[in-house]
Amino acid sequence: MPAEAFFLATPLGARYCLFHAPQGACRGALVYVHPFAEEMNKSRRMAAVQARALAALGYGVLQIDLAGCGDSEGDFGDARWEHWKADLGAASAWLQQRLDRPAGLWGLRLGALLALDYARGAPVAHLLLWQPVLQGAAFLTQFLRLRVAGDMLDASEAASGGTKQLRAQLQAGEALEIAGYTLAPQLAASIDALDAAQLAPSCPTHWIEIVAAQERPLPPAATRIATVWSQQLQKVVCAPFWSTQEIAESPQLVAATCALLRHD
Repeated sequence: MPAEAFFLATPLGARYCLFHAPQGACRGALVYVHPFAEEMNKSRRMAAVQARALAALGYGVLQIDLAGCGDSEGDFGDARWEHWKADLGAASAWLQQRLDRPAGLWGLRLGALLALDYARGAPVAHLLLWQPVLQGAAFLTQFLRLRVAGDMLDASEAASGGTKQLRAQLQAGEALEIAGYTLAPQLAASIDALDAAQLAPSCPTHWIEIVAAQERPLPPAATRIATVWSQQLQKVVCAPFWSTQEIAESPQLVAATCALLRHD
């Protein structure tokens, strides 16, 4: 069944959405929370493949492009963390009204951290976390390194001074151009302050970590936080499709996700 495309009206602008209707009896509802910047584009195919698989399982899935992202209104440079949380609220309300079911959140990478932060202050039926970013500060540093690497390759650019200098520019209120995206200091500050260890969910949660090989252990940071949360981790072997050079799919991840939700 093809997805239903539409623009969801919100107080902050129109948001592009794709709704995958559940096939047969509805078993649940999920709003997909996409990752950050270029990771969103690299993950579109996997998100669509998984959404269709969940719909076949009986889950209604709403994919939403957050403010300033994808085909939604606004510029990325004007996006704020609170705008994105407001978008999740609007998407959840629409999905709950459409299906008469409380909505959960399915987040990938920084989208998973956004879902966790949103769930701290709003009712969420359940969470599905794919490879969640655990520390906003570490993620921001990694993103800033793209600018440092770009400056090193471009002889016309003055030396950036590394991530420390870039952070100083953000703290001084300067927006930065990084890998084709304008990073606003307000958004950077919000990401920088988040720590998943302080966002233990109060709703049922499935957490999937992706590793390169079966013999690879789970990341120590993920294991530590999962222990604090008393949360089980599911390990899936596949490529990190959000960062691969070519668009990639992971049938293993789709199957593992469906298996988890099939037993709910």
